[in-house]
Amino acid sequence: MFLRDAWYAISWDHEIKHAPFGRTVCGEPIVLYRRTNGALSAFEDCCPHRLLPLSKGYLKGDHLVCKYHGLEFDECGQCVWMPGQQGIHKEAKMRIYPVAERHRFVWVWIGDPALADEKKIPDLRWCSDPKWIFEGSTYHVKCNYQLLVDNLMDLSHETYVHPSSIGQHEIVEAPIKVESDDASVTVTRWMYNIDPPPFWAANLKSQEKCDRWQICQFSLPANVMIDVGVALAGTGASQGDRSRGVTGIVVNLMTPETETSTWYHWGMARDFQTGDRGLTMRIRDGQAAVFTEDLEILNSQQENILRRTDRDLLNLKIDAGGVNARRIIEHELSRQR
Repeated sequence: MFLRDAWYAISWDHEIKHAPFGRTVCGEPIVLYRRTNGALSAFEDCCPHRLLPLSKGYLKGDHLVCKYHGLEFDECGQCVWMPGQQGIHKEAKMRIYPVAERHRFVWVWIGDPALADEKKIPDLRWCSDPKWIFEGSTYHVKCNYQLLVDNLMDLSHETYVHPSSIGQHEIVEAPIKVESDDASVTVTRWMYNIDPPPFWAANLKSQEKCDRWQICQFSLPANVMIDVGVALAGTGASQGDRSRGVTGIVVNLMTPETETSTWYHWGMARDFQTGDRGLTMRIRDGQAAVFTEDLEILNSQQENILRRTDRDLLNLKIDAGGVNARRIIEHELSRQR
């Protein structure tokens, strides 16, 4: 079900402090904390003694102490003290996870540690580039991560799920172009000479006709970057000149928790009015409201999938992006088995 030889965003960087932080990734409970020098530790969230999650414990310096009987583990997950023992049981060592910090997220590698090359961390340059501003949040979604990928690779749903903010009928009417290779899928949609929807009209600061674009790119293991924006109609945006428009990159990082739950890290980077902190917060809150509408759909969809095991998903032309993403995921799963 899960791709293991991959980097997953486990949290935002600001979430990991000098205190235990527990999160399950691909069915594996992990405890993280930031050491006194700022470096990160990540290992199994399970004390080998009576199996209490170590995330319920506390830190003594850079050592993690189990709250149940006081077993103490160093920053590498090695037990260095246990009660009533002359020495340390050899098996009292936790599995450690490669961990890295980049582009405002903390990443963990679930698979073979020998393959954990930090160069494989997704390129989210917009999230840390000073020419851009980026903000977002995390949702816990009660659905399989591939349903989120489906949702983000087919934005025709915006017409019906988000009619008051970013949805409009032109999305459904516009043709899509789908390109894919062994590791990625790109779905491109352009809408020409249309009225900007409320969200984009506010950021373009114009009600004039516009050209609108949505370019969704899926990459392994479960990341979707969406290049979105509007420009005044006929000013050359589709030819590469976006100077008369506004551009955003919607960042979507899906981290599987279980087969039916996902940690969904999201945000939007933009290259316009980057010094306006108030606008940043309004966009984040607006996104949060939009994604809340998606959560209702996705949670209910997962419930019905579990209830109706006799039914398969029906694929339409609009699903081409998600179908190709699923094909790539399945191919990679087969390769890692």
